[in-house]
Amino acid sequence: MSEYRRYFVAGGTYFFTAVTDRRAPLFADASARRLLGSVLRRCILRQPMKVLAIVLLPDHLHCLWTLPSTDSDYSARWRWLKGEFSKHWLALGGIEQPLANSRKRERRRGIWQRRFWEHTIRDETDLEQHADYIHYNPVRHGLVTRPIDWPWSSFHRWVRLEHYQPNWAGSQSIADIDGE
Repeated sequence: MSEYRRYFVAGGTYFFTAVTDRRAPLFADASARRLLGSVLRRCILRQPMKVLAIVLLPDHLHCLWTLPSTDSDYSARWRWLKGEFSKHWLALGGIEQPLANSRKRERRRGIWQRRFWEHTIRDETDLEQHADYIHYNPVRHGLVTRPIDWPWSSFHRWVRLEHYQPNWAGSQSIADIDGE
């Protein structure tokens, strides 16, 4: 089995991707989106962090988090967030993907993929590139033609903060945005 190594920096900023089990379009359901938002807000109260950017797509989410200066335990946050979401989703009668017996023995549920992808942000340029990636993601997946048309994104907050213009990337590709 592969060894997964994570890089932990107290007070660090991290980019994450979390994916639903078998890429089921769980977050196409409004009640799943509301529940995830509620669980995320409770997670922030339990273990403070700042969510700099986020986008929620039908089968995955991307986000940028900054942790407090003395804290590097993002894994505990993800464990709690995924567990709480799964518990409440199933209690509400939400669906899950069928599980093989081996996964049942591991006490897994068919809601989330087992792990998450993480990248430690190195500098301001890296932060901006990952924020652009997050906000452009609905366009990349063919869900909308402009980032502003996707409602489940922090793009709208970034426009209010004047980091982006409302028409940002409306007719560009991500390669144009990244300068590739």
